[in-house]
Amino acid sequence: MLAHAREQSTKHYLAIGLMARGGVRRAEVLNIAPADIVESPSGPRVRVRDGKGGKDRETPIPAELESTVAAYAHMSDHLTGPNDTTPLLTCSKRTIGRWVDRVGDAMYEDTHDDGWLSLSPHDLRRSWGTLLAVDEAVDPGLVMMFGGWENWETFREHYLGSYTETQIKDQIGDVPWL
Repeated sequence: MLAHAREQSTKHYLAIGLMARGGVRRAEVLNIAPADIVESPSGPRVRVRDGKGGKDRETPIPAELESTVAAYAHMSDHLTGPNDTTPLLTCSKRTIGRWVDRVGDAMYEDTHDDGWLSLSPHDLRRSWGTLLAVDEAVDPGLVMMFGGWENWETFREHYLGSYTETQIKDQIGDVPWL
């Protein structure tokens, strides 16, 4: 998916990468500046300032996304470099939605999976949260902190899903005293 975004343009890759690999909301993407990409002891992060509910947070991002932001900041006509506080992207939420649609269309062409035809910016964030918590087994509390979620029930319902009897049996089967 990110390869298709990169084929479109660096702007597409930055917007879709921040949502799909950083859990950043579409509206938040428009406020991310080069100076918001920071180094932490655990690796690169994107600092989301005044996100949903007026909250600030930092979320990990891949090193490749960090280096693309830095390169874009050096090459862009409207930015002065990695310490610039000017937003990376000068477009609208609607434009980002169209970019996501294009990537969904390209993924449909590759896979013929109809689900790609209804891809939304929020699906990228939802997939990010689910991939971290379920596929990568990152502690759900950390995923909630990175994503700015406070309500456990909502997070569990929308990002972890329900448990099958097979999953329950497998989990309980790993507990030696049960």
